[in-house]
Amino acid sequence: MADTKREIERKYEATDETRLPDLTKVAGVSSVVDQGVAELDAVYYDTSDLRLAANSITLRRRTGGSDEGWHLKLPVSPDVRDEIHAPLGPDLPRALTDLVRSRVRDAPLVPAVRLLSSRELRHLVDAAGKPLAEVSIDAVSAQRLDAGAATANWTEIEVELVDGVDPAFLDIVEKRLRKAGVRPASSASKLARALEETAPPQEAPEAVGKQAPRAPKEQGRGKRAAEAPGPHTAGDHVLAYLRAQAEAIVAYDPAVRRDLPDSVHQLRVATRRLRSAFRTYRKVVDRTVTDPIAEELKWLAGELGVDRDHEVLNDRLQSRITDLPRTLLLGPVRGRLRIWSVARRTGSRRKTIAVLDSRRYLDLLNALDALLADPPLLRAAAQPAAAVVPQAITRDYDRLSTRTEHALTLPPGTEERDAAMHDARKAAKRARYAAEAAEPALGKPARRFAKRMKAVQSVLGDHQDSVVAREALRTLAIQAHAAGETAFTWGLLYGQEEAQAAIRERELPEVWALASQAKLRGDLGA
Repeated sequence: MADTKREIERKYEATDETRLPDLTKVAGVSSVVDQGVAELDAVYYDTSDLRLAANSITLRRRTGGSDEGWHLKLPVSPDVRDEIHAPLGPDLPRALTDLVRSRVRDAPLVPAVRLLSSRELRHLVDAAGKPLAEVSIDAVSAQRLDAGAATANWTEIEVELVDGVDPAFLDIVEKRLRKAGVRPASSASKLARALEETAPPQEAPEAVGKQAPRAPKEQGRGKRAAEAPGPHTAGDHVLAYLRAQAEAIVAYDPAVRRDLPDSVHQLRVATRRLRSAFRTYRKVVDRTVTDPIAEELKWLAGELGVDRDHEVLNDRLQSRITDLPRTLLLGPVRGRLRIWSVARRTGSRRKTIAVLDSRRYLDLLNALDALLADPPLLRAAAQPAAAVVPQAITRDYDRLSTRTEHALTLPPGTEERDAAMHDARKAAKRARYAAEAAEPALGKPARRFAKRMKAVQSVLGDHQDSVVAREALRTLAIQAHAAGETAFTWGLLYGQEEAQAAIRERELPEVWALASQAKLRGDLGA
């Protein structure tokens, strides 16, 4: 079993002569309690090319102290990491190695660095005797465990927040430390510093990084740094976007394995953005090379969709039930939904993990790496991004236009129109992704266009969600009836979803007209 805690800490430079200032002067601190000295012995594991360290990930086996065992630390944001702990044992725990599989692939994890730390520990305590933070002075001795066997020694100060304490408390402590002349450390972790100071001459220091990266956010939106100079060529633009999405897949893998909120959705979005980019920029990147990878991305998104689609559907049905008056909840409605949801969730979750553990998935990650290492660029890749990108987006817009106009010609409320609107939804998503990907090259025009495409996608998406919800409600009604329960509430909810779909169908012409006007005004300069 593995336990997880959120670690919020800051590190500071120190010397053997460094003395802590009087920390009872820190607001909220009543006393500083000496906890004695602990001798810590930690061996850090990584691939031979230090893939974990390059991504500010640490995996160690540590003895000594109150939390000896195996520890995996994953970056969340500056000063914040998730620490996953497994019991002490001689072998690498699979509960931890699975979480770095997308990084290490088939490469073995081997001992990389050994750190011996003599830790003087103190607790900062409030007037009620509650610990607020741990402050330690660590005398560290590091040894590289490869052929070089280089060593390094230093002293540092750590301030780690106790669970549940406001992170702003660290700012107050830091102010006091700075006033005493203590300065923040340049390295984000002991391992990073050890690798920097024991690196052989041929190993670039930046390979191990100095700052922990922020947790991945929704990909493809740019940083709104679109106003800054963008890529010079279409090839630069497209490859930068493809790299961001490939990295998102790798980065969200451990979050999916840990079942963190929205992680499946974000990983799935990255696969879709990659597939869309392959199609949108088919004149930049050779589709004879990208098509096979796109098929594997489609497979992955489909497998992940079992879990994600169930999550979305369950949330929708729960919301509908919550909004109903109690007088209309006839029979064990919530219990019936819970049984149905748990049964589907158990199977989908197991399937998701099996997919991430599969050889096929690792081969896909390797194929993406190979593509980006030697991209099959076509002639248009050498042209300016500002010339190629608008044309690519316009093609996606024209595709959406054809599908939307077709859907609007079909009779409302029919299966044919439902299917046509679903096809239009997929085209709207592709056009939106294309516009969002264009922000670094086109700036505000692309952002405005993406916003309008998102409005179209939202209407079409809610319509499709209603179609799926009605199928589930019919199944629930059948199950309730077979169990001798009344199906009244399920039928009522079915009717609500049917009405919601009709509303979306009536909204589509107006939303589409606005999106069409935006295109005709030449927002993209195409």
